[in-house]
Amino acid sequence: MRFLSFFRREKTRPFDAPLDVPAPVAVIGDIHGCDQLLAQLLDQIAQADPTGIQIVCVGDYIDRGDGSAAVINLLLDRPDIICLKGNHEAMCLRFLDNPDKHGASWLQYGGLQTLASYGVAGPAADGTRPFQRVRDDLALAMGTRRITWMQDLAISWRSGNLLVTHAGADPARGPDDQRPQDMIWGCAAFDDTTRTDGLWVAHGHVIQDRPTAQGGRIAVDTGAYATGRLTAAILGNGPPHFRMTG
Repeated sequence: MRFLSFFRREKTRPFDAPLDVPAPVAVIGDIHGCDQLLAQLLDQIAQADPTGIQIVCVGDYIDRGDGSAAVINLLLDRPDIICLKGNHEAMCLRFLDNPDKHGASWLQYGGLQTLASYGVAGPAADGTRPFQRVRDDLALAMGTRRITWMQDLAISWRSGNLLVTHAGADPARGPDDQRPQDMIWGCAAFDDTTRTDGLWVAHGHVIQDRPTAQGGRIAVDTGAYATGRLTAAILGNGPPHFRMTG
């Protein structure tokens, strides 16, 4: 009897909750310094829905691509767009806070491109240009407004039974009980554990060959910096569908 009880408790039904959002929303995947692709995609969305649609970006605006500074400037000029925090913004902020501890790892994952977009040289191998100097130059080039904008980015956004985060969410926790690290850096159980609360989660963070919307998960990171394909999921206006550059 104890065995049967355990089996019944662990067995889960397939995810079958319909997506239900009060108003249409466009969820844009990881941008990674691709300012021209972002401008193209925003034009596509505006042309398809001239009356306006809520746009939500899942984070990772910087690093890897060459236009990190331009992406931030574009988004600063669009306060109507909801911008969430990704792990690359978190890495940049860690570098600004403690460059000696976090500088090497951030630069390894695309920080050099962000430095270049602000006209800041990287560290020198001979030690004549330490991480502290690089941090000071970057902070000066970015300015308080851009750094504060990055610090203040939200980690999630919700409408109806749609939750938007950068890296998904913990399927064992409700939307109000999520840990920030799971939504920014990812949760190991996210991809293979079915949610039981009927919540759809739209996310980026993990590059997909093509965007998908199935099983309560909507994946929109199509590796724009490497593929030229920046993707938006259009939700709440009929069945989920996608718009893409390239």
